[in-house]
Amino acid sequence: MEINVLYEDNYILALNKPSGLLVHSDGRNKEKNLSDWINENYPKLKEVGEEQILQNGEIIKRPGIVHRLDKDTSGVIVVAKTKESYKFLKKQFQNREVQKIYHAVVWGKFLEDKMEGVIEKPIGRSASDFRKWSAEFGAKGELREAVTEYKVLAQRSFRGDKSGQNKEFAYVEVKPKTGRTHQIRVHLKSISHPVVCDKLYSSKKCIPDECLGFSRLALHALSVKLKLPNDTSITVESSLPKEFEEAKIILSQSK
Repeated sequence: MEINVLYEDNYILALNKPSGLLVHSDGRNKEKNLSDWINENYPKLKEVGEEQILQNGEIIKRPGIVHRLDKDTSGVIVVAKTKESYKFLKKQFQNREVQKIYHAVVWGKFLEDKMEGVIEKPIGRSASDFRKWSAEFGAKGELREAVTEYKVLAQRSFRGDKSGQNKEFAYVEVKPKTGRTHQIRVHLKSISHPVVCDKLYSSKKCIPDECLGFSRLALHALSVKLKLPNDTSITVESSLPKEFEEAKIILSQSK
């Protein structure tokens, strides 16, 4: 997979992560991941960042990675280039000072009075599947605060297929204010608008011809705004993948 550098200076490296690429090893497979790419192309970053213990007990190094994206989410990911900038950036993420914007295509149309809003639902472990997290009744373990802002940019209904069922989709801008695992996916599911092609959180089948061309998770990390150690604020943006551009146009058209 091609990985493009979106921005680079003495402090950070911002990369455009493709959908389908793990950020680091999960201990269950040997496929190439983003950390491998960083280690090969920026070997000095191997000592930047912190070690992580995986569920199988394996200890891995995360070369300067201060936040993460799910495997099937594409877009901007920021990597620190020095130990000093790593600490500086990590503190910003912990203090919720970093501004992140995502775009998503979700199932269903929003009611007129729900076209924008804030989802404030704590997230815990799913009671039904160890792989999942949940913001709904019955979540297990420690419930951690989670806040997500959203705004519907476009939405549309399509005439039913042979089964007679209409299909409805919305194009949504999302701003997570906290950084819980799977937060956007979990929160959107909790308000009955799961992300298109989310194999973990949506029960709806995703056939490209019937899902605006999507065969991947319809979630993209569009931009990240943060402060550098030299007190300069920057915004790094990743261009929308083609399928997002096309979906936005289609959903903006009148019926």
